[in-house]
Amino acid sequence: MLNYIWLGMVVLAVVIGGCTDHLKEVADKSFEMAEFAVMKTALPLVGIMALWLGIMRLAERAGLVALLARALRPLMVWLFPDVPHDHPAMGSMLMNMAASILGLGNAATPLGLRAMKDLETLNPRPGTATNAMCTYLAINTSSIQLIPATAIAVLAANKAINPTAIVGTSIMATTCAAIAAVAAAKFLQRLPIYRLPPVDSPAPKTAPGSPEPQTAKAGNDKPIIKEATTLQPLKWWGTLIMAVFGVFFLYLFFRLAFPEALRQMFGNFLPALAPTISAEVAKLTTFVRIVDAVSKLSIPFMLSVFPLYAALRHVKVYEEFVDGAKEGFDVAIRIIPYLVAILVAMGMFRAAGGIDMLSAALAPVMQAIGFPPPLLPMVLMRPLSGSGTLGLFAELVKQYGPDSIISRMGGTIFGSTETTFYVLAVYFGSVGIKRTRYALPAGLAADTVGVIASVIFCKIVFG
Repeated sequence: MLNYIWLGMVVLAVVIGGCTDHLKEVADKSFEMAEFAVMKTALPLVGIMALWLGIMRLAERAGLVALLARALRPLMVWLFPDVPHDHPAMGSMLMNMAASILGLGNAATPLGLRAMKDLETLNPRPGTATNAMCTYLAINTSSIQLIPATAIAVLAANKAINPTAIVGTSIMATTCAAIAAVAAAKFLQRLPIYRLPPVDSPAPKTAPGSPEPQTAKAGNDKPIIKEATTLQPLKWWGTLIMAVFGVFFLYLFFRLAFPEALRQMFGNFLPALAPTISAEVAKLTTFVRIVDAVSKLSIPFMLSVFPLYAALRHVKVYEEFVDGAKEGFDVAIRIIPYLVAILVAMGMFRAAGGIDMLSAALAPVMQAIGFPPPLLPMVLMRPLSGSGTLGLFAELVKQYGPDSIISRMGGTIFGSTETTFYVLAVYFGSVGIKRTRYALPAGLAADTVGVIASVIFCKIVFG
């Protein structure tokens, strides 16, 4: 399906550009987006990938990934029945989902690419997406997150009375989108058009007198979750160090989420531990403060606690981190052709005026069914470009005001949907998948439900 969509965007961009005298803009945008894909997207991703894949290697070697996978085994086994419950992919997907929920974009993408690499080790048909890959990306494109930080920032910058008002509607809308993503994936994989024939896997051959073949291996001879060979149980002093570190982060959490309580507790005899309370923090609800505190502390927590825990279990943290970081460069370079292809097509189509033409054509139909026409350009842009959607959302806020229901609908849509085409191009490109099967329809179904739910919930909550 991506083949036809990509070809359609490129050809229509040229045709529409020729009819509207925008051919020069189309040509300029193609070169601009090609440069953007490499210089502003792929290359900056190298460092981030190296950092988080190194941290992920430490978490895996220290046994934290296996622990996380065991804790949520029933849910993950139901979502991904084709993936062994103790395979590294389970932990990688969970780490990525947790980062996405907390809005940690810099961590979520590298962890997601690592999850795709782990899923590829189970793929008996290289180049073709498995059911687990399609379901995983459908969930990923449903954009599950607790706080739409970017949309809130735009509303706050435009002096909204209550910029965090969209948190509740975003959570409800993104929940509906996630449920739709899973339902669509489970339904589509049963259709004959997407069903894959069984693969005959002959039993491994062994030479006479050789040991029995290993059966505890996943596809492509990748071992099931493997911890470091020198892994040792925590000593009593190691447990004490981790407990002290845990208390320290608990204090930081209360400092951010409940500053008034700490001020009352320590203000008189330990003023250094009593946080100052700004006017902006005082306006936030308790729920928003809690989620904001978790988001701010998550990355420092992982960057410090994972290596410390691994070291206390006798993992060679520096060597393991470097080994994991080496993967970052290879992955970032591998996705460049896919990024160039999808971003150039998107840029050309937008520069030609294709989004504006679609919006104008669909406006009467949307108005007839009660969908606000001003939101159409943003909705059509959202699966294609995050920066383009952000620009359209900012224009909506300036035109209708930050506290209007249109702006709040736009913010909720931005927080409950995802750049589906970009996500598919990057994630599938990282493992060389060309036949994406039902990943795109499932992702677009999640986006559609997210948009509809956003409008409905905003009408209910904001009138």
